Amino acid sequence: MDEGHIVVDSIAPMAVTDITYDLARESGFESVDDLLGIAKHGSGDKVYLIRFHYLPPGAWDTSR
Repeated sequence: MDEGHIVVDSIAPMAVTDITYDLARESGFESVDDLLGIAKHGSGDKVYLIRFHYLPPGAWDTSR
C-alpha cells in the first residue's frame, strides 16, 4: 500500500453466524469460507466487523 492513512470508521462485535455471503463479498472474498480461512485466528470466539477507509497522502490535514 502506498503512503497515506487508514481511518477506522467503526468496530462492532458480531457472531461468526452473522457473517453472510454478502458481507464476505463486500469484504473482497468469494465466500464465507474464504473470508474465515484468512481472518480466523485461534478459537475464533471473538469476532469483530471493522469498517475503515483509506486516505491518500495529504488528505489528512493536521494543521489547524
